[in-house]
Amino acid sequence: MRFSHLILQTALLFVTAAATSNCSLKPPAQSAQVPAQKPQKVRLSRIVVDSTQLDRYKAFLKEEIEASMSKEPGVLSLYAVFETKRPNHLTILEMYATEAAYQAHVKTPHFLKYKQGTLSMVQALELIDTDPLIPELKIK
Repeated sequence: MRFSHLILQTALLFVTAAATSNCSLKPPAQSAQVPAQKPQKVRLSRIVVDSTQLDRYKAFLKEEIEASMSKEPGVLSLYAVFETKRPNHLTILEMYATEAAYQAHVKTPHFLKYKQGTLSMVQALELIDTDPLIPELKIK
């Protein structure tokens, strides 16, 4: 029951974020780097961080997300949100153009720096692969 409650909370969180963030149902414009297509890899990463190391963790995560979004055309979204009532609990919405883009992402120097730098900070990690309801929905 608790797990389904967490999934429901996460879903509501992303619906709220989508409703307030100017989402569009128009297919994304064609790009020379990544052709428009439904994301082949969409995942929720639920993470619990040691609260005494939260600021350090956030710095690592921010650096990794910014590098991934600017350097990797196959990374479509890395949207991290922290729970208000439990600030050391976070969920990351990860969207990749293809499975190959995801596999390339986890081998990049910036991801490996994040992963190695935060190993001792992460108390729990749950990776949830998902199927989008509206694959053509674009987060702007």
